[in-house]
Amino acid sequence: MIKVLGFAIYGPLAASTRYRLGQYVAGLARLGIDLHIRHLLGDSYLRAQFNGTALPIGAMVVDGLRRMADLWQLEKYDAAMVHCELIPMMPGLLERAMLCRPYVYDFDDAFYLRYRIGRMRMASPILGTKFDTFMAGASAVTAGNHILDGYAKQYNANTYYLPTVVDANRYVPEKANRGSSVFTVGWIGSPSTAVYLGGLVAPLAALGLEGAVRLMVIGGVAPKIPNVTVIELEWNETTELDLINSFDVGVMPLPDDEWARGKCAFKLIQYMACAVPVIASPVGANVDVVTSECGLLAASEQEWLDALRLLRDQPRMRAHAGMAARQRVIEHYSLEKNVPVLGAVLHGAAKG
Repeated sequence: MIKVLGFAIYGPLAASTRYRLGQYVAGLARLGIDLHIRHLLGDSYLRAQFNGTALPIGAMVVDGLRRMADLWQLEKYDAAMVHCELIPMMPGLLERAMLCRPYVYDFDDAFYLRYRIGRMRMASPILGTKFDTFMAGASAVTAGNHILDGYAKQYNANTYYLPTVVDANRYVPEKANRGSSVFTVGWIGSPSTAVYLGGLVAPLAALGLEGAVRLMVIGGVAPKIPNVTVIELEWNETTELDLINSFDVGVMPLPDDEWARGKCAFKLIQYMACAVPVIASPVGANVDVVTSECGLLAASEQEWLDALRLLRDQPRMRAHAGMAARQRVIEHYSLEKNVPVLGAVLHGAAKG
C-alpha cells in the first residue's frame, strides 16, 4: 500500500477539499493508495470569511503550527499531494524545499493569478511566479480544466487533465421534487461567486413579466430582482441534492475574464448529474461541459432571456436535455471514471 499525504488549504467545508481530495479516498484505497488529508485553515476560517466576521486568529495560529507538524511527518509517506497552495505568502522555492517526498500539485482555479491581480498583487515582485515554480518542481500536476492544463504544461510536461467530478451514485435524479407550477431557476455556490448572479438580473426580471419565476440561490447572497421570487438558502450537505432536484434549470453565469476562465464548471456538473438541464456563459470549462444536447450557452442578456424562455416553454425539451446531461456526467465527469486517472498519477509520483 502506497501512503500519500494530501495537503488541502481549507477544511472539509470547502467544496474543493471534498471533491478534489476527500471523495477519492475510498476509490484510491481499492487501487492500493492510502490517502490521508490534512488541511491548513479550518472551517471556522471559512465561516468567518463567508459571514464577514472577524477571522479566528488564535485558531489560525494553531492551524499553522499543525501544518508544520504535518510536514515533519511527511517522511513517513511515499508521496504528497498539494491542493492549490501549501502555505500562503511563502515563495515556491521554499515550499518545494519543505517537501521531502515527491509531490503532485493539484489545482482547480487560476491560482497562479493569486499574487498578480486583486488585493494580493502588491506581493507580485516576490510571489508572482510562485505557482509556476512550484509546478515545475512537481512529479506531476493535475489540472481541473483544459485552460489550467494548458497553463501548467508550460512548466511541467507531466500534467494531467483531472476535472472536478461527482459521485454519480450519490448525485441521482429525483423527479418527484419537480413539477411545480412556478418555473424554478437554480444556482449553487459560495458567497464569493454569488456576485456573478448580477448578470441574470435583467433577463430574469424580463422573464418574470411573462409569468411566475422563482430563483433559488444556495450558498450565497442573491441580488434583488424585480418580478421574481428570490429564495436564499444556506448550503447544507444533507439538503443539497433535494434542492438541486427541485430546479427546472441550473445556471452558471460568468464574466469572460482570466480568473473566471479558470473555473471548472463544477456547479454545472452537479446540476447535470441530477438530470437538470443547464444554461451557462460560454466561458472556460463551461464550453467543454455543456453540449447542445444537455443545455444552452448564453453570452448576452438577450441570449440568456431567450434560453430561459425556451426551456421554460418546452418541458419535453427540458426532460430530454436533463437525461442527456446525466449521461454526459456518467461518461466524462463521474468519480468512477476519474479515480483511475488520479491513481495512476499518484502511483507514478510514489515511484519517483
